[in-house]
Amino acid sequence: MNKVYPFELKELPYSYDALEPVLGSETLHFHHDKHMSTYVNNLNAALESCPELHNYSLCELLKKIDELPQAVQTAVRNNGGGVYNHELYFSTLTSSNANTQPSASLQAAIERDFGSFEEMIAKLKQAAVGRFGSGWAYVVTDQEGVLSICSTPNQDVPDFEHIVPLLTVDVWEHAYYLDYQNRRPDYFDAFISLINWDVVSKTYEDRKNLF
Repeated sequence: MNKVYPFELKELPYSYDALEPVLGSETLHFHHDKHMSTYVNNLNAALESCPELHNYSLCELLKKIDELPQAVQTAVRNNGGGVYNHELYFSTLTSSNANTQPSASLQAAIERDFGSFEEMIAKLKQAAVGRFGSGWAYVVTDQEGVLSICSTPNQDVPDFEHIVPLLTVDVWEHAYYLDYQNRRPDYFDAFISLINWDVVSKTYEDRKNLF
């Protein structure tokens, strides 16, 4: 996520059918190739006339959103957030058969901050299912490794000054409607089996380098 303008659509780290039967290949084609691609293209279009911003990484743009030229703030917030959230979402998924597990240090933090893995998932589900309309639910860490749950509307991102997102659940309807229609709780319950805890654990271990 450190690449600068012009931003490119990152390829999925797995085949389009790798997440079946939880998420079908048609969902991934629409979600990645259509929806995410549009955010990338719109972000580049917004930045085209602002060469002073071309050396900013995606995270830097989102961190400094209030300092950007007013004419591009909304476009960068919406489309830059869309690119960031989708890159995080897709990068932390894997086949439901992968059976990855949190690292020992992440598991210890989960038990310390939530009481149990199951309780963390329950709180994440509450944030995801309870998000009115479209948005995201995240597991995040601060620089000291303290975990918490947060949620944002639309394509807003968490406060990068204080926390690093470890994983996110996309609760825009296009993420799940072809497979689950309006059954967001069912989507969430199935989604949990796709989390790549190896990737999440590595981000947790590297957190101090990400602020």
